[in-house]
Amino acid sequence: MANVLEKEKEAKPAKNAKDTKKTSGLHALLGRQIANWAVLHIKIHQHHWYVKGLNFYALHVKFEELYEEAALTMDQLAERLLSVGGRPVSTTKEIAAAATIKEHEPFASASDMVQCLRDDFSIVIEETGEAMELAEQEGDEGTHDMLLELKTRLEKHVWMLNAYLNE
Repeated sequence: MANVLEKEKEAKPAKNAKDTKKTSGLHALLGRQIANWAVLHIKIHQHHWYVKGLNFYALHVKFEELYEEAALTMDQLAERLLSVGGRPVSTTKEIAAAATIKEHEPFASASDMVQCLRDDFSIVIEETGEAMELAEQEGDEGTHDMLLELKTRLEKHVWMLNAYLNE
């Protein structure tokens, strides 16, 4: 048993300053993603509560689907960050500081809600691409693949939201 443990120690090189510097950038981008998804979860929930009008039922159901997806995405990102040695943001203060998606007062129109959500998803798509590039540069295939799936899903959401807005 001692031989096995010694071999494991030999097989795992110690992290040097360069390795730490490389992963800290990716950790920060994943932290921003987590913060953005936390804000999105709240915003989409807000839309779900305040939506009115002819499309109430369809949007009420869709917003519920999307805020549940946001909660799951936030959890998956946090667990990935933990698995690669990072620490996810987990307080409202940390989330507010790290997020690029901003809160707002409830909108009066369903179209404004959909437009805002489309714009927020577009921001997350762009930032997901940045994180994907860094993950690829660092050889983190797991994170890259996870982010690629997320980006693809968001691009479909943006397409559907644009269709709703007739754009």
